[in-house]
Amino acid sequence: MSDRSHPPGRVWRTITGPAGEAHVVLVHGSLDRSAGLLRLSRRLDERCRVTRYDRRGYGRSIDLAGPFDIDAHVADLVEIVGGDPGRPCVVVGHSYGGNVALAAADRYPDLVDGVVTYESPMSWESWWPRDSAGGNAMAWRDDPEEAAERFMRRLIGDARWERLPPSTRASRRAEGPAMVGELADLRQRRPWDADRITQPVLALFGEHGAAHHREAMAELGSRLRDVAVREVAGARHFGPNTHADVVAEQVLAHLDRVRLAGQPS
Repeated sequence: MSDRSHPPGRVWRTITGPAGEAHVVLVHGSLDRSAGLLRLSRRLDERCRVTRYDRRGYGRSIDLAGPFDIDAHVADLVEIVGGDPGRPCVVVGHSYGGNVALAAADRYPDLVDGVVTYESPMSWESWWPRDSAGGNAMAWRDDPEEAAERFMRRLIGDARWERLPPSTRASRRAEGPAMVGELADLRQRRPWDADRITQPVLALFGEHGAAHHREAMAELGSRLRDVAVREVAGARHFGPNTHADVVAEQVLAHLDRVRLAGQPS
């Protein structure tokens, strides 16, 4: 059973799974959509209440205006989480979505009980490479549509980009303002304070992920109070999609850990 809605002025979301179970919210990355986490959602929604949503400026939330900074994205996430109280809530963020999840855990510890992040970028750090996909796109920040195309070409390759239908290419280019806004904001400031995140966190990275993504997850392991860092065998940056079975197992195990942490001592 699913519930799809797009309340006026709010992000589009779809909710699946049993109403009485723990709530898992899936947050997609830059220039992606909730559909990129559909496989993961389907492997979770027999045991969890799962919400996927298109972040503002993307997909079916393309009509929502900016700013497209971490504050706006956290506010959207909190509106979703806060409307479903009374059960454990774990937020799972892929790439940029991981920073949204961590920032929400920092600012709203009463709403977020645990976090799973997969290769969330740390582009505010001096060691983060300037020639990453995001860094390369930001060289075109004054032309957001071109920036979006260059980001996509870097991620999927020129040949695959050229094979996309013209309507798909146009829609991805139209998401450029959201991408440029959030990446610019992330380069300027750390979106969360590690000392304020006390909830259990699981940091995942792909075995074949880029070195800077692996280093970012190692940094989380050294900075956060209650964190486990694990590798997803055979995966790259889009592991939540390509290796949904393994990632789902990790999310469910982390949910059990969150439940245990929430029990009275």
